Amino acid sequence: MITRFIDRNFANMRLDRFLRKAFPDESLSVFFAVIRKKKVRVNGVVGKANQMLQEGDTVCIYENFKSIENNSDFGIQNSETKDIVASSEGTKQPSAGFAKAKSTWGKTDERLKTRDERNASWGAKELDIVIQTEDYVVVNKPSGLASQPGSGTRPGESLVEYLWEWGRREGLDFKPTIAHRLDQETSGMIIAALHGDTLRDFTRMIREHEVDKFYYALVKGNLKKDKGTINETLTRTDAAKGSKMKVGETGKDAQQAITHYRVKQHYEGYDLVKIKLETGRMHQIRAHFASIGHPLLGDTRYGDFALNREVKKQLGLHRLFLHSCRLEFVWHGDKIVLDCPLPKELQSVVDQLKPIRHEHR
Repeated sequence: MITRFIDRNFANMRLDRFLRKAFPDESLSVFFAVIRKKKVRVNGVVGKANQMLQEGDTVCIYENFKSIENNSDFGIQNSETKDIVASSEGTKQPSAGFAKAKSTWGKTDERLKTRDERNASWGAKELDIVIQTEDYVVVNKPSGLASQPGSGTRPGESLVEYLWEWGRREGLDFKPTIAHRLDQETSGMIIAALHGDTLRDFTRMIREHEVDKFYYALVKGNLKKDKGTINETLTRTDAAKGSKMKVGETGKDAQQAITHYRVKQHYEGYDLVKIKLETGRMHQIRAHFASIGHPLLGDTRYGDFALNREVKKQLGLHRLFLHSCRLEFVWHGDKIVLDCPLPKELQSVVDQLKPIRHEHR
């Protein structure tokens, strides 16, 4: 028998989804079979697939899964691991809380790792943590680092994987999971949840526009208005050279996109703008400003390529000038405001520009 205590990471999750999360190496047919045969009980009562689990529930599975000895990702181990799994003679609930519980994942035998995994350059020690709380951590992502694994990204070299490694070192009992993303070329703040319920809360808050995200961008030319809003739909198009967003399209695939901006400083030939996103579409800022004739400097997808070469040579700009500089949200009744200044390589570009008007706040 396998016994699992439901902590905050799995609360408010359907029983069948919990089983898939807890035993990712098992097939769906195995879960359907144990539920159909009434071999899963929640607090002593036969469980149903769509049953919602609550924090503190006890799930007992009267079946031995083949993958259980190797599955440590979600705290499911064999019956010899006392703090997590118990036999029919008794139970012991694992301790809870941030960085307090004994780590129950990330103990993969080195001999089972692939060569790429062994050679991957983990960057957990290099994470720039803006704030760390019991529920979440906010990280300042550098430009050039992918938010999550994907094609073109070497194993172990994405922010998500760095956070996993950091979580292992901290002894967390949940894999830190990002609640939103930034383009690889964009720097700045990303929120990562440290518990399952925290992740669900932030996902809802972002979906309902309860997290305000602000950015700095340096754009080509001088905007006619010191503040404004770009309200144009975005439609994704896929191509061999990479996905792009078309602006102002209509049709079923067009998504509403709203970008608010205020000029922070006018310079000769450029504007430094502070941007607030009302929606968070892919490439939204880049596509929107390019559509009004003011592309971001260093943008290799929507930008002015000749100008990019010029500023690279004259100003030393070797990346996209886009930085997530502020996050605002309410967490457990408290207003949270986090600021992250321009990184040195972007501030160096700004310092070389010539202001032409008073700075806007």
